[in-house]
Amino acid sequence: MKTPHSSDAAPAPDAPLLPGAPLKGRGTAWAIAHRFETREREQFDDGWGNLDQQAAEETLPPRTQIIEEQAGRILSGNESPDIGFDLSINPYRGCEHGCIYCFARPTHSYLNLSPGLDFETRIIAKVNAAQRLRETLASPSYLPLALCLGTATDAYQPVERRLRITRGIVEVLAEAQHPFSLVTKSSGVERDLDLLAPMAARGQFAVYVSITTLDPQLARLLEPRAASPQRRLQTLRTLSEAGVPVGVSVSPVIPFLNEPELERILEAAADAGASSAFSIPLRLPWEVRPLFLDWLRQHYPERAERVMARLRDMRGGRDNDPRFGSRMRGEGLWADLLRQRMRKACQRLGLLRERRSMDYSGFRRPVGMAGQGDLF
Repeated sequence: MKTPHSSDAAPAPDAPLLPGAPLKGRGTAWAIAHRFETREREQFDDGWGNLDQQAAEETLPPRTQIIEEQAGRILSGNESPDIGFDLSINPYRGCEHGCIYCFARPTHSYLNLSPGLDFETRIIAKVNAAQRLRETLASPSYLPLALCLGTATDAYQPVERRLRITRGIVEVLAEAQHPFSLVTKSSGVERDLDLLAPMAARGQFAVYVSITTLDPQLARLLEPRAASPQRRLQTLRTLSEAGVPVGVSVSPVIPFLNEPELERILEAAADAGASSAFSIPLRLPWEVRPLFLDWLRQHYPERAERVMARLRDMRGGRDNDPRFGSRMRGEGLWADLLRQRMRKACQRLGLLRERRSMDYSGFRRPVGMAGQGDLF
């Protein structure tokens, strides 16, 4: 069951059907049709003025809608050899951070929503996530496996301050002493240090903070509603000082945009307390490709062709390469050079590149429902 309501207590206005001027605080203004769309729509002048004039007079900034969902299950299995975990939890579908490059944007297509503007303005909140997780971990057939929280969309995006769905999940994991890792670009993770720090002390938790750039202007364009680069560095330092093993994700690496900063980001992260690092070249699956191209031509028209040409050099001549073994690494000369730069910088800074091992020996099944005791 899904129940829509708006974080601003009002419904979102109709979004533009075609690429338009940038919207402040949004990654894209384009409600691009998803790949399963069967209807064709187009704008037309109805005699009451031209389309540009109507858009200027009638279009309001899109508000964020939260659609509550009762999830049937909360754990997703992973069969990709490129990814170092077995299970994942995503408390939300869609993400208000609005990162234009987000590889998860196409998942909104399965909801009959646009991977463009809808992805960052219509957020699906799995309000029963903690309950479903508790039931799953309590099952006698469940065996603890490598688990990652927030793999597709950020578990600490802005709406988490109010809904606290991620907090509920972390409470269940802490009760069960189930090890897990986390990737986030939000300072919101600091709120849950009362649970995360003790788990880290037992070897049951590690976190990666995503830092794509140190340039505030580029960050505002790439990730309009995420924490600033300096705030993320502060979060990294806060976590490290609390005893949490923390790494940095310099992802995605975009040629000629944030790629020149690779070493400086790693240096800043190491100085803030990071002990490990990884990076992934830009991926452009499905609808992300036209959205990113539109964004690139709007904000960096003089670099657009160079960026895409270099990306194709790393993707076998294509804009995107979905093959296992290549999609997370790239191939060819430029991809090799990026890996060499990453390896040398990590060696110089003492940053680990392997995933941290977790201690599963303390796992204990929680009771099936909150407050419900065992029969025996």
